[in-house]
Amino acid sequence: MSELRFVRLGFGEDAVDYRVAWDRQREVHAARFADEVEDTCLLLEHPPVYTAGRRTAESERPLDGTPVVDVDRGGKITWHGPGQLVGYPIMKLPRPVDVVAHVRRLEEALIRTAAEFGVETTRIEGRSGVWVLGDPVEQRPSLGGLSLDFDPRLNDEEFDPRLNGPEYAPSNAGQRREDRKLAAIGIRVAKGVTMHGFALNVNPDNAWFDRIIPCGIRDAGVTSLANELGRDVTVREVLPVVEKHLREVLEHADLKPRAVEPASA
Repeated sequence: MSELRFVRLGFGEDAVDYRVAWDRQREVHAARFADEVEDTCLLLEHPPVYTAGRRTAESERPLDGTPVVDVDRGGKITWHGPGQLVGYPIMKLPRPVDVVAHVRRLEEALIRTAAEFGVETTRIEGRSGVWVLGDPVEQRPSLGGLSLDFDPRLNDEEFDPRLNGPEYAPSNAGQRREDRKLAAIGIRVAKGVTMHGFALNVNPDNAWFDRIIPCGIRDAGVTSLANELGRDVTVREVLPVVEKHLREVLEHADLKPRAVEPASA
């Protein structure tokens, strides 16, 4: 792969409005498709905003009618805002495009980033992103005095944690010692070039996630580097570490087109 170019768009007081960044993505995407620029990763913070991918169900949106930006990436609804490092790698992939392999590379770079800060993370099968694993189910504290055998989330597909008290809030998953997502990933590939990317929770107010069903997942929660470490961590502290590991993983990736099974007779 060619060298990956990083563009730092704005952080803190200079956080970039989501729609402005989306327009910038499209500009870079068109230039990358035309080979006018090299592979490029936009890095930034957003002001608070909810965005919904194509698979978002109506029941997963905020109950109070808070505005949501509908976007053309995969995945479901999530939140972006202060304290979260967002990255949009815009890269040309060989065809047929292997989307899963691209997601796995992004996960790997973020797993390495978390490890450098002393946070052990992993993947969970069937759930994209980077996760801190909780305790085994039998070792977790009971919810509301109920045995875990009666946890309504395990048997009720319509269970809504937002209507059942703070003990079910996604932001409290660490207190419940459940699995919790440290970084979300949602991408789109158009004309063989990627868009959208990842959101790494560094030190955000995770209570923003309590107004939605984050990524459509009802039986786990969210966390941040600051939550896991028990100390303040800044986006600017994490930024060069993320760049380093993205460069290591993406520049040295052996890109191969997705294997296509021959059609049976």
